[in-house]
This record gives sequence, C-alpha cells and structure tokens, in this order.
Amino acid sequence: MIPHVRRWLARLLIAGGAAVLLWVAANQVLTLSYRLHYEAALESMRRLPATDVSRTGPASLANGEPIGTLEIARVGLSGVVVEGDEDAVLDRAIGHLPDTPLPWHTGNSALAAHRDALFRPLKGVRLGDILRLRTPHGDFEYIVREILIVNPDDLWVLDPTPVTMLTLISCWPFNYIGHAPERFIVRAERMKNRYEEHQVRATHASPLPPAL
Repeated sequence: MIPHVRRWLARLLIAGGAAVLLWVAANQVLTLSYRLHYEAALESMRRLPATDVSRTGPASLANGEPIGTLEIARVGLSGVVVEGDEDAVLDRAIGHLPDTPLPWHTGNSALAAHRDALFRPLKGVRLGDILRLRTPHGDFEYIVREILIVNPDDLWVLDPTPVTMLTLISCWPFNYIGHAPERFIVRAERMKNRYEEHQVRATHASPLPPAL
C-alpha cells in the first residue's frame, strides 16, 4: 500500500475511533442528566401530601412520566423507570409497557430497556436475585423466579399472571451486533415481607445455567 494512503487511512481510523468515544461519553452524560431530572421529579412526588390516589397509585400515566427507580444490587443494575416503550424513552431510561399494569397494582408489569444501555447487567442475573422498585406509591421487592430466552413474537410473557410479577425484557444475545434475534426475559414475583424473602432465597437461589 502507498505510504500516504496508509497515513490517511490511519488518520481516518483514529478519527472514527475518537468520534465513537465522544458519542459514548455524550450519551452517558445525557442519560445521567435524564436520570437526575427524573429522580428529582420522583422525590418531589414523594413529598406531596398523601391522598387516596397517592396511596393506591394512578391507574395510568402519560408517556414519559416517571414511575420509580429499579435496582438489582448483586449485578449492579440501577435505573429510572419511565412510562412508555418508545425509543425516546428506552434510549435514556427503563420503559414500562403501557398495556401492562403499573407496578403498584396487581398483575404482570413489564419493563423493557436496551441491552446496550441500562439492561446490560441483566446478563449476570440469577434465580433468587432480589429486585427493588422504589416508587412514590410504595416500595416493592421481587425475587427472580424465571430466566428465559424467547422469540420476539412470544408475547405470552406479557399475559396476566395469578401472582403479582415484574417482567423484564431486553434483546439477546447481549454481545450481538445489530438487531438481536431473540429476547431475554426475567420474571420476578413480588415479595410480601422480609421473612418470606429470606425463606425463598434459601430455597430457590441458584446460578443461571452455563448455556445462557
């Protein structure tokens, strides 16, 4: 290869790499800014005087309204949950699927996020892990009951359940480039109290099978 062509090619590669790093950094700063904004809004909601609606929680929310914060401490997952499943929401937060119940009601609440963003830590989740969802209408704890890999059209994971559940959805495989062909599903059951959490942890905690 001609020397000057090599030099220009090297410069282009360096410039491309720098642009990618700048894009990642800018995206992280923007995501943090959104998180701080939503957390401030949630804290303000918590300080409002208690009403019948604030105790039971609203039946629905407008797209983009904050719901709470989700944490799975063992895998280092932490993020703000916002109403909606559009890209504008999922690019910056964990989105609640509007066709499923809100977390402060009974049923199967579904949350989704991009695997390249807030849900990447899900790859390390295990049966028995505890999920904590903090909202202005109550704080809830869930224990992971199932970890599944399904096709995108397997919408049965959103069906109503006999117990109150939280279903997390992301793309799979986690290291796939482009539109991933399958979905990674974590299904967690809401805990009733600390004693039950301790008992279920002792009975069900086990690692994710190596094949996944």
